[in-house]
Amino acid sequence: MRHFGHIAPAARGDLFFREPCDFDAGSPAPVLAAALGATLYSPATRPRLADDVIKQARRGVVSMVLCLEDSIDDSEVPGAEENLVRQFADLAERGGELPLLFIRVREPHQITDLVRRLGASARLLSGFVLPKFTQERGVPFMEALTKAESAAGQRLFAMPVLESPELLHLETRRESLRKIAGTVDTYRDRVLALRLGVTDFCSAYGLRRAPDMTAYDVRIVGDVIADVVNVLGRADGTGFTITGPVWEYFRLQERMFKPQLRRSPFLEGRAEELRTALIEHDLDGLLREIELDRANGLLGKTCIHPSHVAPVHALSVVSHEEFSDAQDILRPERDGGGVLRSSYTNKMNEVKPHRAWAERTLRRAEVFGVAKADVGFVELLAASLAE
Repeated sequence: MRHFGHIAPAARGDLFFREPCDFDAGSPAPVLAAALGATLYSPATRPRLADDVIKQARRGVVSMVLCLEDSIDDSEVPGAEENLVRQFADLAERGGELPLLFIRVREPHQITDLVRRLGASARLLSGFVLPKFTQERGVPFMEALTKAESAAGQRLFAMPVLESPELLHLETRRESLRKIAGTVDTYRDRVLALRLGVTDFCSAYGLRRAPDMTAYDVRIVGDVIADVVNVLGRADGTGFTITGPVWEYFRLQERMFKPQLRRSPFLEGRAEELRTALIEHDLDGLLREIELDRANGLLGKTCIHPSHVAPVHALSVVSHEEFSDAQDILRPERDGGGVLRSSYTNKMNEVKPHRAWAERTLRRAEVFGVAKADVGFVELLAASLAE
């Protein structure tokens, strides 16, 4: 699979200076962590879940979470587990390219039990999402994952969700982060990424952000994100990929734009019309939040609606200017440091301070590609929606 793989090759050639790479469930963990992109969540109770997975794969989704936790009622869990087993068997029988599939469980015992019940179709599973992750809850989860991995005879990843009150409350945050850091470091090879449960953070204080506000505008939440990145997102080799929080609003209907988008990936001068439409349909807040995610060290995003996927991916593509700066900074002859004017002649690149940024940028360029110099977010989004 690859990002923007659902777009026709000729259209990709018009958009990309360097196209996204191919990857699959067996690719190295750093590649998969960077490639998660917009991870689409779906309740495990959906009766046509296999059809949904295949449909979303055709629309450019590369990672999905099938949820047994907060998205379903407590009484629905047994039936949802049975449904997962049936739907995985259906997917295995039908074959074809699928997104990276993860199951969000509630308790550790579900991990080993589900792998056993999935049988041969467990080969379609990339791992598990572990809710309300703390040291106390995390260790049993990771031990269960290790057992399931051994039983399945395949690599299984964990994506812990940081959302517990101990992490939010100021008096317990430092110690909670210290313990979480120790736990995920112990199981580093199995931790693909850390996810942020911002809805749970808001819930602890009876808060909910409006569609014109980002998670970073809610100061309590913004402070927690900053501390999580501070401890767990460092660029010195000790950090992990941390994904952006969920965006709750989804009034946008892609069909509204398709007649105009089908005419050309470049909109034939109608870029401003699309920008206005996006703002009018409550996506302005999402776009700002995606930009703030990256500015604050996060990569990828939890999504609960398919209309969020294309904007997340379009804003994840590396611009030609970013790529040029990163390449200049990482040239072998620059190993000694120094300062140089960017090839776009609009900034100074300091080799040593900007090295970690450049390395992360080239990692993102590998999986999301590099846009041509005259291609921006609107053109990438339009091409994604027009397919």
